[in-house]
Amino acid sequence: MDVLSEILAICRAERAVTARFHLFAPWGLRSDGVAGSAIIRMARGAPWWIEVAGRAPVCVAPGDLVMLPLGAPHRMGSAPDVPAVPFAELLAQRTPGARDEAPLTLRHGGGGEACEMFSALLWFSAYCRHSVLRILPPLIHVRASELPMAGSLAGTMEALVTETLAQRPGWRLSASRMGELLLVNILREHLLRAVGSSDAGWWRALSDPAIARAITHMHRDPARAWTVEALAREAAMSRSRFSERFKALVGDTPMGYLGAHRMALAAEQLEAGRLPLAQVVQDAGYDSDKVFARAFRRWAGLSPTAYAKRELARRAAMGNPTSVPADA
Repeated sequence: MDVLSEILAICRAERAVTARFHLFAPWGLRSDGVAGSAIIRMARGAPWWIEVAGRAPVCVAPGDLVMLPLGAPHRMGSAPDVPAVPFAELLAQRTPGARDEAPLTLRHGGGGEACEMFSALLWFSAYCRHSVLRILPPLIHVRASELPMAGSLAGTMEALVTETLAQRPGWRLSASRMGELLLVNILREHLLRAVGSSDAGWWRALSDPAIARAITHMHRDPARAWTVEALAREAAMSRSRFSERFKALVGDTPMGYLGAHRMALAAEQLEAGRLPLAQVVQDAGYDSDKVFARAFRRWAGLSPTAYAKRELARRAAMGNPTSVPADA
């Protein structure tokens, strides 16, 4: 079974904002981060450094890809100790305009060794944000030297940015789909390296055939009235052994994982706003609106209605060119 495909099948990039930076040593940039987005960067030319708060600086080689799954604040530079200029300050020098209509192209730094950086901010759907991206480390580094297909991924990243700069018909959709392709491949490499580590989370469960089988059934039919016994049968294990193994690998109980999965799916439907609440409740496997509302509030901290209104306002703001994040 290809469980990763089952999980990522509904992870959709709703929007992409791209940039190409021509950087010359010495250079340094600081980003306050972009909450709710995944940031992917790749560069040609000279090596560069990236640092996320609380972690040591990382040297990034040409052709490597880095991803900040939740858009964490970070700094970058030609060396770890170069003074960093805020992105917002650099972008303020640009001619005001509809930033989301024209991908960014910027030059910065001294007159030394050149680094051409390709960058993309990707806004993923609610399910992806809540069930996949939130459990990842703040920085993922995929090294070209360790990945046979690194050249293809770097080429995809460069093509993504180049496509948006050309703004040929369909460039917005093309950028989003290429962003999804990059996400799948970056997560696959992270998964292969994470299996066996103490903080791998449910990634480890995908390498266990029995537990992966149970997770697949939950994802294929989330509204079914699952019980631990029924899931244990799908895994061909005893109830106690299944529960113990699931908790050890996933870090949550089977019912806890199922509940979070259902809430993430419901959040996706609420954000889309295409279905009546009663249908969202039914698709989440609940018979009662009130029971669902209580479960959703525990999970999101808001009622379903309040959550939908907040996300509607967020989407409206995203459609306003002046609201495009300055920290590209």
